[in-house]
Amino acid sequence: MSHNKLDPIDRKILAELQADGRMTNVELSQRVGISAPPCLRRVRTLEEMGLIKGYHADVNARALGFEVQVFAMVGLHSQAETDLVEFETRVQGWSLVRECHMLNGEIDFILKCVAPDLTSFQHFLTHDLTSAPNVASVKTSLVIRNGKDAPGVPFDVLEARVEQ
Repeated sequence: MSHNKLDPIDRKILAELQADGRMTNVELSQRVGISAPPCLRRVRTLEEMGLIKGYHADVNARALGFEVQVFAMVGLHSQAETDLVEFETRVQGWSLVRECHMLNGEIDFILKCVAPDLTSFQHFLTHDLTSAPNVASVKTSLVIRNGKDAPGVPFDVLEARVEQ
C-alpha cells in the first residue's frame, strides 16, 4: 500500500507516533478518534507495511558527553556500484557515523558523525575514514549549533498534498 492509499486516520496515527512513540495504544486511539482494538490493528498493519520502522528514544548526545558533531563529505575514486556498496558496508562498522547518505553532485557521500571530543573524531578521520579503500577526498564541517532537529517527515505537507 502506498502513502496515497493511507486514509486520514492512518496518517494521523503515524504523525502522533512520530511525535511521541511512547504513548499507550489507548492514548493513541483517543488522539486519533477510534477505539483501542482497531487502532492497534492499524498500528500493526503500518508496521508490517514498513511505514513504522521502529521505536527509539531521542537521546541528548551532548548531555551524554558527545560534544562533537561533524558532517564529513566523502569523494570516492570509483563510483561503480560494487565500490559504492563496499563503502556503505564499511560505514556500517564505524560507530561514530550515525547517518550515511549517498548524493549526486560533487561529493559521493555525506556522513553525520558524533564523537565525545575532537581528538576522538580526529582519530576516526585519520585512521579509518581517510585511509579506507577507494576514498579520494574528505572535507569536514564541524557543527557549531543545531537550529532545528525535526524527526521523521512533515505530515502537514503530506496532508495538504492529499487534499489537492
